Amino acid sequence: MSGVRPMGEAGAGWNVCRTGKEQGTKPVGMFEVILTRRKRFGWRWQVCDQSGKIFADGFERTRPAAKYHGERALFFLLSQAHLRKRSEASSED
Repeated sequence: MSGVRPMGEAGAGWNVCRTGKEQGTKPVGMFEVILTRRKRFGWRWQVCDQSGKIFADGFERTRPAAKYHGERALFFLLSQAHLRKRSEASSED
C-alpha cells in the first residue's frame, strides 16, 4: 500500500544562494526526508527542500516502510538531477 505522489520536476525547487562575488551563484541541493506518525493509521513521509517545498510524499503502514520509500524517493530525485546535468553537459560538446 504505497502511495507516492511526485510534486513537480526534480530539481525545480533548488535554492540559489550567493556565496560571495568571486564565486557567484550556485544551486544548493539540500533535501530531507521527514517521517510523521499518524494516529493509528501509520506513517507519512515527505521529501522536502530547505524552503519546505514538497517534492514527493506518501503513506505507509510501518515506520521502516515509510523510511525506505522516503529515502528511495530522495535517491530517485538526486539521481534524476545528476542525469539531467550530465545530459546537458554532453549536449554542449
